[in-house]
Amino acid sequence: MSHFNDFGNPQVTALPAHLKQFIVEQHYEHYTPVDHAVWRYVMRQNYSYLKDVAYYPYIPGLQKAGLTIEKIPSLQEMNDALAKIGWGAVTVDGFIPPAAFMEYQAYRVLVIAADIRQLKHIEYTPAPDIIHESAGHAPIIADKDYHEYLSYFGSIGAKAMFSAQDFELYEAIRALSILKEMPDADEAEIKKAEELVAFRQENIGKPSEMALLSRLHWWTVEYGLIGTLQNPKIYGAGLLSSIGESVSCMMDSVKKLPYTIDAINYTYDITKAQPQLFVTSTFQNLIDVLEEFANTMSFRKGGVYGLQKAIESKNTCTAVFSSGLQVSGTFTEFINGKHDQPAFIKTSGPTSLSVDNKQLSSHGKDYHQDGFSSPVGKLKDHALPLEDLPVEDLAYFGIAEGKETNLSFESGITINGTITKIHTANGKTQLITFEHCTVKNKNGEVLFDPAWGVYDMAVGEKIVSVFCGAADKDAFVEIAYKSNTETHHQVYDKNTIELHQLYQQVRNRRHAGGDFGFLGNVWLRLQKNHYNDWLCALEILEILEHEEVEASVAAEIKTFLELKASNEPELKKLITDGFYLIKYPVEQKLVV
Repeated sequence: MSHFNDFGNPQVTALPAHLKQFIVEQHYEHYTPVDHAVWRYVMRQNYSYLKDVAYYPYIPGLQKAGLTIEKIPSLQEMNDALAKIGWGAVTVDGFIPPAAFMEYQAYRVLVIAADIRQLKHIEYTPAPDIIHESAGHAPIIADKDYHEYLSYFGSIGAKAMFSAQDFELYEAIRALSILKEMPDADEAEIKKAEELVAFRQENIGKPSEMALLSRLHWWTVEYGLIGTLQNPKIYGAGLLSSIGESVSCMMDSVKKLPYTIDAINYTYDITKAQPQLFVTSTFQNLIDVLEEFANTMSFRKGGVYGLQKAIESKNTCTAVFSSGLQVSGTFTEFINGKHDQPAFIKTSGPTSLSVDNKQLSSHGKDYHQDGFSSPVGKLKDHALPLEDLPVEDLAYFGIAEGKETNLSFESGITINGTITKIHTANGKTQLITFEHCTVKNKNGEVLFDPAWGVYDMAVGEKIVSVFCGAADKDAFVEIAYKSNTETHHQVYDKNTIELHQLYQQVRNRRHAGGDFGFLGNVWLRLQKNHYNDWLCALEILEILEHEEVEASVAAEIKTFLELKASNEPELKKLITDGFYLIKYPVEQKLVV
């Protein structure tokens, strides 16, 4: 990214390069008057209903996140507000890969889709949009226990193993969500895309750590309830930003279950309303369940278990030796040792070596471009692991720079060569480099031949952790796989541009007051050229009723909308809810 706007927010400034690649400009000027009207309609409905069922004070939450009911928020306003609670926000293009999304959370940065849903999807869209991200996620960020959970979830999710099938599913979901938001999408194309999502969901095989974690994320951050089973409150952003489901989810037909680790057994479908929801008693319980799951993950278990997961992943993973050395690459095989630990590990293709998530100089993927292999374990007849031997003890055993050495491991692996360098850090020996080196397994088969060049041997008794991704992501220049499909950006015809102008004129009258009779002209133009529109008509009616002017125009609009509600079932709830808010308006002081 040539130009990077950090909005003067410390959390955004601190983002590493591999996350910055997903950031796009918000382009506030691209939002149309219809977009702002959609935002206002949803936010007013939300407030009207959510003030009674949301877990936290909705309006103070909005204000703490830099949001208002009246207009789509600008990223600058959001960052100014969020900075006060140690968070930030950036805009991205639609769905981004789950691992990247999690890592943003770990850096305490909210990821917001820059686009907004179309009027025809005002109740719900499967595509991420600015209503869902900012009106759903942002207002609860001010709750300390909750934002601790969110960033902790991010740091664990960023290490989760994902599978090749996870990526295929992510691509299919992204493609479907983009299609559904296209104004002229072909129904047959949508059906095909839906079938592909369903097929990939059903054929995902044994769910990966990332797939299971994304279920926990879904049943808490997106669709979570808090309180008691009898009287739960909403805190999940998916519910908070769906004016349809925030109402239906409270009905008895949606089963309420206590939130425990069992939630990982429940799959979800992003295109349908949820058949059951989970209720947590406290946010601390969310952290406890996450901790319970984290204890089953490769990054905590390491060993043979973690390496097996890394091989299945077919992606860049990192194995951490007990000495602190981190090996990042695509793992392809290992030799079994004792106590669920490997005796030997091997990567193929570009590999890098790091300590404390910083790549060792001259041990990047250019140097280790053909892979890396090393024994793991203790030397035969040595009480202490090799990494814990002080330099003088190493010399005593003939392990010193310039010496030819024979090393025999408990596993039967042997190494013979001349030591050229010993790398130590944090009081541990981590890497020994050999020339003229031969490595053999216990059956005498050659694992490394002197003709292959220099041999770098990792030092460590155990593999203590295995996680997805590189240790030093920026040095590895790891694109966490960026999608090629871009979200759709519309070009407007003359008729649509006129409709935008009519919406803007209504907006101007609402804010500036003045000649309300002028709204009768707007109504005439709507009737003549935009008969299908209902929201602009509703906004005119709202002003006329509140100002108690132009009674005959108001009556005409009301009749038009009542007729539309009875003839077009999909608009009935939207128009009826709109009437309700004209009668029982959102308090004005909360709006700006």
